[in-house]
Amino acid sequence: MDVKKIFLPESELPRQWYNIAADMPTPMEPPLHPGTGQPVGPDDLAPIFPMPLIEQEVSQERWIDIPEEVLEKYLIWRPTPLYRAYQLEKYLETPAKIYFKNEGVSPAGSHKPNTAIAQAYYNKISGTKRITTETGAGQWGSALSMCCAMFGLECNVWMVRISFDHKPYRRIMMETWGASCVASPSTLTKAGQQILDADPDCPGSLGMAISEAVEAAVMDDNAKYSLGSVLNHVMLHQTINGLETQKQMAIAGDYPDVVIGCAGGGSNFAGNCFPFVCDKIHGKDIDIIGVEPASCPTMTRGPFAYDFGDTVQMTPLLPMHTLGHGFVPEPIHAGGLRYHGMAPLISQLIMDNLIRPVAVQQLETFQAGITFARTEGFISAPETDHAIAVVIREALKAKEEGKEKVILFNWSGHGLVDMAAYEAYLTGQLADHELPQEEIDRALKEIEPLPKPQQFKG
Repeated sequence: MDVKKIFLPESELPRQWYNIAADMPTPMEPPLHPGTGQPVGPDDLAPIFPMPLIEQEVSQERWIDIPEEVLEKYLIWRPTPLYRAYQLEKYLETPAKIYFKNEGVSPAGSHKPNTAIAQAYYNKISGTKRITTETGAGQWGSALSMCCAMFGLECNVWMVRISFDHKPYRRIMMETWGASCVASPSTLTKAGQQILDADPDCPGSLGMAISEAVEAAVMDDNAKYSLGSVLNHVMLHQTINGLETQKQMAIAGDYPDVVIGCAGGGSNFAGNCFPFVCDKIHGKDIDIIGVEPASCPTMTRGPFAYDFGDTVQMTPLLPMHTLGHGFVPEPIHAGGLRYHGMAPLISQLIMDNLIRPVAVQQLETFQAGITFARTEGFISAPETDHAIAVVIREALKAKEEGKEKVILFNWSGHGLVDMAAYEAYLTGQLADHELPQEEIDRALKEIEPLPKPQQFKG
């Protein structure tokens, strides 16, 4: 019988995170202070983040030790299994071998606790009492809620309103772990009030929810803010995924020709692919693909520019691919991919042609998710379906070319609390959305006065 799952023993759990900043061919351009336009220093970030996370954010060290307290919590679900998708391969009649890393086995059902547990730990040892955050589809909010409970921290979550309405069970998960969850934009912050005054029916966006969560943190001396994607330290924590995967691929006797992941802010994609990007930097021939929604095409249609990470311009300016901080995406069901910006690390790697971005329409992603469920059994999160869609494209391409490629993708989470989205697809209520260029142009006008990175491409 063929081996379906490749496990690592707990003794093989990686004990360090990998920091790709140490190996990037082009150094990162610095974040800038929103008021002065000068590079941000640690003191500028101290009102928002605890110092250990600030140190990781700016670190150039290749390897950073994982604290024992974090390793102990990781063992609740890590190492996660690597699967071979035999039935999908058979259905597609492809010569390609398809592997997927199952990050849906965490208690929160996604990859998000990989960084949530680390951020909760560093906040706890720094004296933080309360953490504020935003969430799109709810994976991040539920993960941080769980991890704050493990370290005795209060957790307040602002959830994008359209997802708050579509995904009530995510809210209930957060509340079960002891967190509070409110729909964003809300009346609890000045940022939310400002947005609602302009548009009382606003569906919300991750940028808006970030504004509210940051405001709530800086107004409370006992609180800090936590972000589930985009920032360097988040990408760092997620690499435990890819480091495990490299060990498991070696056990399988294979090495990927193609590595695929969905990308909203970039955390699950980076976590699985960054160790392989390192291999590519050092000579490996790998096609590394980040997949985003066609309705929120940050990487494929947004310029590489300085922009705010939030809607009301409270965060530092980050060098990244962006659609403009005022961009409000269509309320598609892949709520975790509805973010106007992309992680600066990923953005720079795109600029260096080490990562290839692809945008996919909504209907293709759900069809891919249905195909995966009917072959491999797992019902995927709508975000994860984006990766599966491109896996299927690449597997069929291998079939056409007659090449025995090895395809690896990150199965970033299950969709068991996203069944309303599948019902909408199965009953014909979903449609594709082609984003008009004029909408992007309108949103990008807001960033025209901002400083430009040296590699700016409009």
